[in-house]
Amino acid sequence: MNPVFIRARDIPDAWFQCVYEIIDHGHRYVIDRGSYEGQQRLEFDYVTIQITSPGARPLIPDIPPALGIPNPVADGYIESYLPYLMTSVKQPNEDYTYGQYLEAQIDEVIRMYRKDGHGTNQAYMTVGDPTTIYLNDPPCLRGIDTRIRYGKLHFMVYFRSWDLWNGFPANLGAIQLLKEYMASEIGVADGEIIAASKGLHLYDYIWELAKLRTMKQ
Repeated sequence: MNPVFIRARDIPDAWFQCVYEIIDHGHRYVIDRGSYEGQQRLEFDYVTIQITSPGARPLIPDIPPALGIPNPVADGYIESYLPYLMTSVKQPNEDYTYGQYLEAQIDEVIRMYRKDGHGTNQAYMTVGDPTTIYLNDPPCLRGIDTRIRYGKLHFMVYFRSWDLWNGFPANLGAIQLLKEYMASEIGVADGEIIAASKGLHLYDYIWELAKLRTMKQ
C-alpha cells in the first residue's frame, strides 16, 4: 500500500493536485465489479487531502480557456446538488439520496453543539446502513465526522469510492456549503475539510483530458 497525503489551499487546488498525482502514482487496474465494469481505473491506494480554506471561491475546478476542456462541474450545479445532500427528497428512479441519511443528523449535530458544548467526539454523521451493501450502487460517501476546534467547524469526510474528475469537486463543493450552513447555525466560524478515500479514481475515458489539464501530454 502507498498512502498519499495532499495539503491544498482550496477545493480547486485539491482537485488539481490529486489529478496531477494520480497520473504518475495511481494504481491501474480493470474493474471487476461496480461502475464501468470491464474498463480501467487509475486509483490511489489510499489518499488523505487536507484543505485549509475550502470556502474560498470559486468552488469548482480552474480550467484555462485555452485548453478547450469543459469544466467537470457546470456553473450552478453545486447549488442544485445541495438538496440531495441535505434533504430526504428522493426521485422515483433513485435507490437512495445522501440526504435521506443526513437530514435528521444535521439537525441533531447542530443541536448537540449548541446545547451540550463543543468538546465532544460524538457529532458524527453516517451515510448508509447494513442493507446498502446489497444495492447495485451502494453510497460512495459513507460518513462526515465533525469537530469544533479553534473556534471553527471542521469536517472529516470519508468516501469508499470517489470519481476524481467529476464527483470530487461537486461533492466537496456541496459538502462545503453544508458546513458553512451548519457553522452559521451553531455560531462558529467555518473551518477545514480533511477528506480520505481508498477509492479515489480516474476512469480510463478521462485519462487524456487529465493529462491535457495537467500538461503531462
